[in-house]
Amino acid sequence: MKITEHIKNAKGKTLFSFELLPPIKGQGIDWIYNGIEPLLEFEPPFIDVTSLREDYIYKEHPNGLLQKVSYRKRPGTIAICAAIIHKYKIDAVPHLICGGFTKEETENALIDLQFLGIDNVLALRGDARKADSSFVPTPGGHAYATDLITHIKNHNEGKFLHEDVETFKSDFCIGVAGYPEKHFEAPNLNTDFKYLKQKVDLGAEFIVTQMFFDNQKYFEFVQKCRDNGINVPIIPGLKPISTLGQVNALPKIFHIDLPDELTEALSTAKNNTEAKAIGTEAMIKQCKELIEFGAPVLHFYTMGKPDQTKEIAKAVF
Repeated sequence: MKITEHIKNAKGKTLFSFELLPPIKGQGIDWIYNGIEPLLEFEPPFIDVTSLREDYIYKEHPNGLLQKVSYRKRPGTIAICAAIIHKYKIDAVPHLICGGFTKEETENALIDLQFLGIDNVLALRGDARKADSSFVPTPGGHAYATDLITHIKNHNEGKFLHEDVETFKSDFCIGVAGYPEKHFEAPNLNTDFKYLKQKVDLGAEFIVTQMFFDNQKYFEFVQKCRDNGINVPIIPGLKPISTLGQVNALPKIFHIDLPDELTEALSTAKNNTEAKAIGTEAMIKQCKELIEFGAPVLHFYTMGKPDQTKEIAKAVF
């Protein structure tokens, strides 16, 4: 079922969902199941599965020369989606990204996803590789999320890359990312909204936000979307603080702000256990406010660790 249909069928009730990382290669499927099963009691209508592009490592040879080698640490997005659907009968939402994939590989992925009966995809540009200072498109691949959305829409219309006649049509519901505090590469918030509106005009049917810790940022983001003619569901993405190190790491990595009230509370924590308790309590409060506001879904970035999310969900659902 499409995300938009799940939201419509909920008739105003806030739903629960979460996102998984594929396991590091070498780990088995039980790693995925262990990240899902503690959260099943909250009846998630869908589960996201991220996709990561290839990165590079440099291997030194005996002669001292370095060889640049491409590798993927977390394979298996489509396979994991298939396993989720088969085992739990829950909709899986794979992330499709531009980086690391040619247009042909993207099309092959869409064919596989349609074969599996997957109804939703999250279309993202993706992050830069660690070795690159900025995003570098894959040769023969898409450079922007808008290009990827167009490709998916063409697939929905039966238009393939190398076919001269219409073939079968897919019907993917397309989601995109939104940034309540502005994408860090955008020159300003208005430009960010311009590109977001373009994605929706091209066919995006729902938005999932970057994590945030100040609900006012989300409220303002939703209002500005509506003011700009963006009327699709806007799903807040959430990640509770679980360690002291995240106080500085999360703003640096994700280009977000932590509100004063939260940082002051965390400054009293003597260890990670205390920081996690503070982060959990703050997230419970944040979630209750979002439900009262009418957020369609609370979407948690669990990183495959369900325990803290379970504690929060028990308090708010």
